[in-house]
Amino acid sequence: MENIYVTATERSPELLFDFKTNTFQIRGESYPEDVNEFYGSSLEILEEFLKAQDNSDISFIFELIYFNSSTAKVLMTLFELLDEVAEIGNKVVVEWHYDEEDDNMCELGEELGEDLETAEFVLKSTSD
Repeated sequence: MENIYVTATERSPELLFDFKTNTFQIRGESYPEDVNEFYGSSLEILEEFLKAQDNSDISFIFELIYFNSSTAKVLMTLFELLDEVAEIGNKVVVEWHYDEEDDNMCELGEELGEDLETAEFVLKSTSD
């Protein structure tokens, strides 16, 4: 499967989905005009790939500076998917990176991480 790389813009984050190493990253700001258009096909491919994994190590790294409510819904769905993938026997580690001075992004990461039941959640400030 070919890796997915989407360059960040002023309103959308960088996506780097490396299917060979099972390392997936979303970095930057996320408030695209049409969240479904931006994330849709990439997340469909990701979901299909992840659900086919068996006993794999999977790493998902979030390094978001800002996101809007539409992106928050996408993130919640993505966290649910990652937890489902962990429940079927994969080792899933979700890393939430935030600027040490940004309490809001820290709290948002904590809230999303609290919903994970099986996947491992790691909260990292940029000073770590």
